[in-house]
Amino acid sequence: MSRTESNMLALGTIAPEFSLLDTVSQKTMNLHTLNGEKGTVIMFICNHCPFVIHVNPEITRLSKDYQNRGISFIAISSNDVENYPEDAPHYMRIKAKAENYTFPYLYDEHQEVAKKYDAACTPDFFLFDDELKLVYRGQLDDSRPGNGQPLNGKDLRDALDQLLSGKKIDSLQKPSIGCNIKWKPQV
Repeated sequence: MSRTESNMLALGTIAPEFSLLDTVSQKTMNLHTLNGEKGTVIMFICNHCPFVIHVNPEITRLSKDYQNRGISFIAISSNDVENYPEDAPHYMRIKAKAENYTFPYLYDEHQEVAKKYDAACTPDFFLFDDELKLVYRGQLDDSRPGNGQPLNGKDLRDALDQLLSGKKIDSLQKPSIGCNIKWKPQV
């Protein structure tokens, strides 16, 4: 199990636009129709990563706790499905239903969106404010597979609560750790 850290995109970065296939609805969706009234969480995840499998229950709880408060959640998988077929779109749809995702699970076939966001690992979390400026990037919490730390989403929840209450979010943020994004071979 590889342990790759987030690249920690610069705070204040404007969320790059995208238009991707939602594997659940089978419709193409874009950032400006999915962004939240008060904020938007963009998560780079995939089906097979043990780190994502570990946090799936909390990202489902988190989305249910904050979606009705003006926060939008968007999951994106950018993995190379030729070499990692378990991350293919039809399996993404099955995973989304099995995990009861209440948010779109988008497929980044050409990996361009992951590159625009400087995503490095799964899971990799980005929180943007109502103007789509990056205010948090990093870990969900201190829990990792097998480390005994509680899975509670503390770091991301704290950032969401501060955003919603109008408080400044601490810029000292811990990177997420997970499997590296499975990049396609360069031609």
